[in-house]
Amino acid sequence: MLYRIAADGLVLFHLLFILFVLFGGLLVLKWHHLAWWHLPAATWGVAVEVFHLTCPLTQWENLMRSAAGQTGYGGGFIEHYVWPVIYPAGLTPSIQLGLGGVVLVINVLVYVRVFRQRKSRRTSTLSNTTRSL
Repeated sequence: MLYRIAADGLVLFHLLFILFVLFGGLLVLKWHHLAWWHLPAATWGVAVEVFHLTCPLTQWENLMRSAAGQTGYGGGFIEHYVWPVIYPAGLTPSIQLGLGGVVLVINVLVYVRVFRQRKSRRTSTLSNTTRSL
């Protein structure tokens, strides 16, 4: 029972991680310090999709399900939980590359905006400091 609860909790964490990879850059617009968490997460998310890596969270979930007497599943988290809902035909390598590209483009756009905001703040701070002198 405990392993099943842990596996279900891990599924929830996995989903939240994926959402953070996809949309965490939007949080960085407000809280810049989250970039230290989001950049590595987004890098990992892109790498998993582009290089077809197996996420360790999927392996851990399958191990916990086995320990609970349940069967695990083949493939990854997205193939098992997300794609059957969105794309019942299944996940192909080209779709995975597309997903990785979408994550990359969204986050590059967000971070370009973050860096521009920081640069404009620094410029205005410097000009205010020079004026007060």
